[in-house]
Amino acid sequence: MAEVTNSNLFATNAGIPGIEGACVVIIRTEWNAAIVGALEAGCKAALEKAGATCRVIEVPGAFEIPFGIRAYWDIHKYRDDRPQAFIALGCVLRGDTPHFEYVCRAVTDGVLQLNLTLPVPTIFGVLTVDNQQQADERIGGKHGHKGEEAAITALKMIAVKKTFQ
Repeated sequence: MAEVTNSNLFATNAGIPGIEGACVVIIRTEWNAAIVGALEAGCKAALEKAGATCRVIEVPGAFEIPFGIRAYWDIHKYRDDRPQAFIALGCVLRGDTPHFEYVCRAVTDGVLQLNLTLPVPTIFGVLTVDNQQQADERIGGKHGHKGEEAAITALKMIAVKKTFQ
C-alpha cells in the first residue's frame, strides 16, 4: 500500500521554483461533499502557501470531471488568466453495483486523455475507496492528505514544464 512516507513529494524545503502566481483550476464534484470539501481545503491551503492562485469549478459527479476541465480549457486557453494546471477532485465510494467500476474507469481514462491532449497537466485527485474509513485516512489520516498532495503535484508539474522551455 502506498504510504506518504515512501515519497519525496513533500520535499519542497526551498520551495518550488517558478510557480509564484501560477493559476491552478480545481474541478471538484458535488457527490460526497464532505470528503471532497476536505480535499479542496487541503488543496487550496497548499496552493496558497506556495503563492499560487486557484479557481474552483463544481461539477455534479466524477464522470463529469473530464468534460468540465476540457470545456474550461477551451474557453480560457487564449486568455491571460488561462490555467497552468488542473486538479480533479472527487470521491467515488464503492457500492453494491458495478457503477463504481464504470465511474472510476471513466474519470481515470478521461484524466489520462486530458494529460495527453492538453498542454497543461491535469492532476488526479479523485479518491476511489471502498468505504468512509478509507476516505478519512486520505484526508489527513494515516495516508496523508490527498488534496495537499494533488496541489504539490500540480505545482511541481508546472515547474517541470517550465524547464522544457
